[in-house]
Amino acid sequence: MTDDRDAVLRLWGRRLYERQDEPLASARTVLKATGRPASAVTLAMAGRLDTLADAPSDRAWPLFRTVAKLAANLRADGSYDADVGTRIGPLALRLGELEPSLAGPLGEALGHPPDGPGSLVTALAAELSGNRRIRMRAIDALLEWAELGHPQARAALVEVASDHRTRDVAVWTKALNRIDLFGDASIEPGLLRALADTGHRGVRWSALACAELGFRRALPLITALLDHPDPMVREGACEALGLFEEPASVPALTARLNDESDRVRGRAAMALGRIGGDRALAALWQTVWERRNPKAGHLASAIAAFGPPVVNDLITLTTDPDPDLRALACRALGSTADDRALPPLEHLAAHDLARTTLGGLVSTAAKQGLRTAHRMRARTAST
Repeated sequence: MTDDRDAVLRLWGRRLYERQDEPLASARTVLKATGRPASAVTLAMAGRLDTLADAPSDRAWPLFRTVAKLAANLRADGSYDADVGTRIGPLALRLGELEPSLAGPLGEALGHPPDGPGSLVTALAAELSGNRRIRMRAIDALLEWAELGHPQARAALVEVASDHRTRDVAVWTKALNRIDLFGDASIEPGLLRALADTGHRGVRWSALACAELGFRRALPLITALLDHPDPMVREGACEALGLFEEPASVPALTARLNDESDRVRGRAAMALGRIGGDRALAALWQTVWERRNPKAGHLASAIAAFGPPVVNDLITLTTDPDPDLRALACRALGSTADDRALPPLEHLAAHDLARTTLGGLVSTAAKQGLRTAHRMRARTAST
């Protein structure tokens, strides 16, 4: 076994177990290969840990105990952790190392133990063309190897991400969700091609992946997605434009503040807050004053993202005749965690019993703002 031995064994053991159609039958074959008495095998397969203690030798005991736990779980006992079956392979290999005479029989029972990360990653990459269950487990394992820094796993994931047309969309999007682990300039053409394929179910993830990797050639294609008929795609496009922090995107995002979807409006507002600048702030204030949406928590959070420069304007807003605007100001002030926000919030929390359009009290919004402010201040102090 080469480097990363523990990780190799853990991932191989999980893969070995998950591929078994009849895990107990496979476990029985492994136990028989240990050469222990048939009575010990029978007790383990019955899930009887209480009578198993003296049956196998001390070296085989961890393996027999693990199989007994698996048997108990599969017979609906449910007393042991769900991953117990994934440890059978590694334990069997360890027993073969302790008792070399068993290495051959155990190796045959287990199939083909891994020689190291390279052989395991190669096998996982091949499984991406298997059935759906195998494909999903293979991509999860490849992502784990990429997180460990294995270059072969990263190369396999680059191949997955580079062509959306040849991949199961679930596998493809799962890889793109962790694009930070393996993404590089080589996959830009493939992602741009996927981004242009607006009918593909993964187009939202291609937009976010391009933003994560800073592929600025994607900006026009992502901006065009703001008019996509699927609100989830529009939401993803707003988030992606916010990640780019591109001031030229402000007009297009401003238009999405009137979107029919609450989630799209929220993402557009947060993107404007992330981009910042006078134009973005003016667009958010304009939406506030037009009072098109009484449930405007996204506007409060976005305006609060501008920090100290907006605090005085928000304090002024706490005296507006409209309870909806006072409540919005309370939420935004709390998110700034600014010292100046505390006195007006405390005053409204104690005295403002007016109701908003949605039926809530302004005082409740002020109390929520205070809790948010104190929580943020405590977190900052501890840091």
